[in-house]
Amino acid sequence: MIHWGGLSILHNKNKPIEICVYNSELKSLWNNFVECSRNGMFLFDRDYMEYHSDRFIDHSLLFFQDSKLLCILPANVREGTLYSHEGLTFGGIISDRQMKVSILLDVFDALSEHCKKENIKEILYKVIPHIYHSIPSEEDLYALFFHKAELVSRSVSLAICQTNVSQFESNRIRTIKKAKQNNLIVKESLDLKFFMEMVEANLLERHNAKPTHSIKELQLLAEKFPNNIKLFASLKDDVMLAGVLIYESKNVAKVQYVATSQLGRSLGAGDIVFDFLINQHYKEKRYFDFGTSMSPQGLSLNVGLIEYKESFGARTVVYDSYKFAP
Repeated sequence: MIHWGGLSILHNKNKPIEICVYNSELKSLWNNFVECSRNGMFLFDRDYMEYHSDRFIDHSLLFFQDSKLLCILPANVREGTLYSHEGLTFGGIISDRQMKVSILLDVFDALSEHCKKENIKEILYKVIPHIYHSIPSEEDLYALFFHKAELVSRSVSLAICQTNVSQFESNRIRTIKKAKQNNLIVKESLDLKFFMEMVEANLLERHNAKPTHSIKELQLLAEKFPNNIKLFASLKDDVMLAGVLIYESKNVAKVQYVATSQLGRSLGAGDIVFDFLINQHYKEKRYFDFGTSMSPQGLSLNVGLIEYKESFGARTVVYDSYKFAP
């Protein structure tokens, strides 16, 4: 019986947890586990994670019990901190369908011991949002609480539950109607180069920023994951006026990049793409995730962008990060 914070918590110790640091010989084991997990997605496939391997010191972990792989953690180390991989939007513990609370508590205990041995002073952990779970998988939230983890960032994402879609607001309906009247068509496109050049121009103009991925990186990833990375565009006279790059996983279609030309903005070119994706192409998905609209650490809302996403019927899902000492 453990007494902590006024609570009495019975922590049943299971068989010991063994940890293995990822290496290339474990690639097939890792990828097969992600494929069959209850909260994994293609972002955690090693072929995706390693496109920017030169930027991070990988320290991904595999957790075994009785020689059985229980769960994995995409991670890297930097300056004495173990990060849920910094090259990923999120990515905490990825579990099999048999994971239980008591076992994950043991996993976190083993993780803490491993970090102490590696002289890692702090763990920064990015939770996988619940909409990406095939079945409930929030044992890690309890383990974080048990380890006195501190919430250090919370970003607002906007998502639509596709089984209960709200009607678009009147301003969106008007712009979609305008786009149709101007004979804009929407279709899947392979012209990532043109689209990413438009993304780069939009980000530079509006935020003096650059996209996370270079054109070459995104082309490489799209070639490796053609069933997951897809570009949809609205065109007039075969000219792309707007595009939406989707990261498609089992339960969620997530917006990764959006770009619209100046002419496209005047014709509702972006809105008609979202209308097609939400009401036609991805209507059978559980969720359509517009992604976050925040500054780092979630301390400043981009209110205009959030209200734009909300006008399609999207509502808040949070992306959380925690830190704790081993």
